[in-house]
Amino acid sequence: MANPRRQSILCPNCRKLISASESQCPYCATARPGSRWKNNPWTRGFRDPNEFIKTLIIVNVVMYIIAILFNPRAAGLSMNPLTFLSPSFKSLLLLGATGTGPIDEYHRLWTLLSASFLHGGILHIFFNMAALRQLGSLVNREYGVYRMFIIYTLGGVVGFSISYLAGTPYTIGAFASVCGLVGAVLYYGKSRGGIYGRNLYRQISVWVIVLFAFGLIVPGIDNWGHGGGVLAGIVCGYLLAYEEKKRENIIHKMLAGVCAVTTLAVLAWAVGTAVYYRLMA
Repeated sequence: MANPRRQSILCPNCRKLISASESQCPYCATARPGSRWKNNPWTRGFRDPNEFIKTLIIVNVVMYIIAILFNPRAAGLSMNPLTFLSPSFKSLLLLGATGTGPIDEYHRLWTLLSASFLHGGILHIFFNMAALRQLGSLVNREYGVYRMFIIYTLGGVVGFSISYLAGTPYTIGAFASVCGLVGAVLYYGKSRGGIYGRNLYRQISVWVIVLFAFGLIVPGIDNWGHGGGVLAGIVCGYLLAYEEKKRENIIHKMLAGVCAVTTLAVLAWAVGTAVYYRLMA
């Protein structure tokens, strides 16, 4: 006699316990919920969504270390905290810095994605990763991990695209992607309303004002990229919706999968081509 536990699964969409042989979920009508492409570790979800944020942080840190190792002698070792342990400009350019220089001169359109994983110094990556951890957890809670990653990815790409159109020669950093999360929180707070939504909207609005004021005062801050990220986050928040309006579904998971595969492919290409040019130099 077959073990009934082996014939039961959690629907990859609504997470209800159903039979693996169902042609569609009796609760949410998802077709063929037991099929492998729908019932796998990615579509089933993460036991702890915050682990995904830790993974993003690890990838950023690994890319930062690679940038340092490409030219360790050129890394900033001064006592100036703004330049301490700064990868060389050449290393960042090889690994996927974006802007009018890399795109117009070297036709590296893929840098619109890779630049989000590069940082110019220890303080740069520290503050960006601290913001990612805080805002990522909030967006995880209100949108879900898959929508969070879509917003994070598109926030960076759209932010750097606007920065490119504005004529920024070179730019890097995760903050365009983080600003995508900011935009999603702004939309959520405004759309949800209530005491919680209004307070969240006011807090994030003040944070955005301070961010852009800081960018006007301190040279080298890419406000175009930050603003583009916020705009992308607002649009994504509206189009994807948040948990209270719509549960995460297969479409969200597939879109997040496309973002993940594309990101890994671009970063692998960035490191591979950088190693090639480094060896050929």
